[in-house]
Amino acid sequence: MEDSKEALKSLSKQAAFLPKEQLQEVEASDRELFIGLPRETSFQENRVALTPEAVGVLVSNGHRVYVETNAGKGANFLDREYSEAGAKICYDVNEVYEANLILKVAPPSLDEIDLMQRGQYLVSALQLSTISREHFKKLIDKKITAIAWDYYMDEEGIFPVVRAMGEIAGTTSILVAAELLGNYKGGRKTMVGGISGVAPTEVVIIGAGTVGEYATRAAIGLGASVMLFDESTYKLRRLQNDIGVRLKTCTFQPAVLERALRNADVAIGAVRAKEERTPCIVTEAMVSHMKEGSVIVDVSIDQGGCFETSEVTNHHEPIQTKHGVIHYGVPNIASRVSKTASRALSNIFVPVLLNFGEHGNFESVIRRYTGVRNGVYLYNGTVTNKNLSEAFKFPYKNLDLFMAAF
Repeated sequence: MEDSKEALKSLSKQAAFLPKEQLQEVEASDRELFIGLPRETSFQENRVALTPEAVGVLVSNGHRVYVETNAGKGANFLDREYSEAGAKICYDVNEVYEANLILKVAPPSLDEIDLMQRGQYLVSALQLSTISREHFKKLIDKKITAIAWDYYMDEEGIFPVVRAMGEIAGTTSILVAAELLGNYKGGRKTMVGGISGVAPTEVVIIGAGTVGEYATRAAIGLGASVMLFDESTYKLRRLQNDIGVRLKTCTFQPAVLERALRNADVAIGAVRAKEERTPCIVTEAMVSHMKEGSVIVDVSIDQGGCFETSEVTNHHEPIQTKHGVIHYGVPNIASRVSKTASRALSNIFVPVLLNFGEHGNFESVIRRYTGVRNGVYLYNGTVTNKNLSEAFKFPYKNLDLFMAAF
């Protein structure tokens, strides 16, 4: 027994002097993200990219978050909530832009780009239709790597942020219509829906995408009678099967659409553009034959609108009346319910940010995840989005090929 103990001790001493494989670990400092969350400066942009709860998750995973004072005010999140979640509240915006990753909802303004550091990472919307060439030139000159959340895809090939905002816009459009139909001066003083012995409200929805789907669900939930139009019979069939209720559906046939609008109390425009502008589906003549006090909510207005009579309005003055019909043309409907929208954004952003941290650097995530790579429109100052390149005549490089070369 004693001999075996001595033998074990001898082996232990020998093992201590044997060369060992060196384990290469990612340093904690490399895994730490430094995230800057500035206050949104775009007109009536009330959403915020991270909620206090989301900040708490990031901080508990070893990341550092700087939040500009009142960044969450538009969504009813207080500085105190962010501070308690572990963020540093910055009263000088320059301090926020010291972070290596800037996280925003709207694209940065020219003044905000001036505050950015060379080689920073930016996550925000792209919005080609609202941003000038000068914006992108400044980002290129600063060698920014920029990811558009509206182009980010999940594992199933879905654009999760676009879908989430579409769900919100579709549901909210019916709630807005209900308010205008019943309470607004000049409205029909009726409810969206129906009760026993009273005919239900007639709702026409143009477009069977995500916005149209959730507008349909909300209208049916309130008891309205819905007629749904789309150019694709596949989309109409899919939506009818998904909802599980027999809907009145039709492709874009002007005579049928005009007849439906004559009887409609509410019309929702939910068509998305294939090119730069939404096609104009409803003519002014069609609108002129609608009921006095009926309501149009044109969710497509951010891409030009699918009603000929629609015009862009804002949250302060959202209504215009034409031919006796109430028009709602606010382009950013999700900002009307900014707290809900901010939570939806945070649910999508946090897992992506945690992936950035786990892999130790941004390049590893961009290489590994095609969905994230799909959202990259600038890589170290090089334009990697073909639409951006064609719109503003910048040299273009395919990101897959570009990264494979290095």
